[in-house]
Amino acid sequence: MGTGWHEWPLMIFTVLGQCVVGGFMVLGLALLFGGLSRGQQQRLHRSMLVLWVLMALAFIASTLHLGSPMRAFNSLNQVGESALSNEIAAGSAFFAVAGFYWLLAVWGKMPALLGKIWLIVAMVLGVVFVYAMCRVYAIDTVPTWDNLYTPLGFVLTALIGGPMLGYLLLQRADINGRMMLQLPMISVLALIISVASVIMQAASLPTIYSSVQQSADLIPHYGTLMVWRLVLLVLGLGCWICPLIRGRTPMMLGMIFAMLLIIAGELIGRGVFYGLHMTVGMAVGG
Repeated sequence: MGTGWHEWPLMIFTVLGQCVVGGFMVLGLALLFGGLSRGQQQRLHRSMLVLWVLMALAFIASTLHLGSPMRAFNSLNQVGESALSNEIAAGSAFFAVAGFYWLLAVWGKMPALLGKIWLIVAMVLGVVFVYAMCRVYAIDTVPTWDNLYTPLGFVLTALIGGPMLGYLLLQRADINGRMMLQLPMISVLALIISVASVIMQAASLPTIYSSVQQSADLIPHYGTLMVWRLVLLVLGLGCWICPLIRGRTPMMLGMIFAMLLIIAGELIGRGVFYGLHMTVGMAVGG
């Protein structure tokens, strides 16, 4: 029994990776359909640097999970056959394509039409990256992972943290618009679905067991940890939404603090996820 904290490199990799994909989708849509001026586009492209710093941290954490950074290259040996290799390949492709787009855009070397096509390709690769993450944990011998709650949780992380990260970077680029007011609604809706998912998963855990183990016993403090996760997420969204309700623009420091709360909450949830690892014994029920 445990809480999955020993898998902290994977916790960081998955949470940051999913938040970056969600944030990149927000910025990509703003660039494609926001009617931004050239100056706004330049400022937004400069703000994207934050995404690539977070993505780099995520990949550094993933190599620590492998024990040695040199083993990261070996993880690509079975692309198309291994879910892990597919995940690393998809993440690397997203990072490379999106990062190269950003680099050319910042230098002013990206033609407008090609830039839109390139941006769409990068956004698609981001979705593929999140899908590849989900496939890594679709293991039929791990019934606590091989269910709907795993991909749902990964997507919801992107939908909770992504809009906030995108809003923060849009604000940093001094871009404001009515469309931005829809971003908090997306995160709130994702949080509501996440709470429902946690309740349903908690009810289903007692039905999953093997001849030697009960899944409900894997995380003795499951309820307490999820409450703390919920508190952090609500506080994070509150720091973002309360100023908007009052008709004010959220302060940048407040938004950064809110984003840190969201990441901390999702890290708790991801730690619980890894703590629920349970391989089947001689027989499994549920």
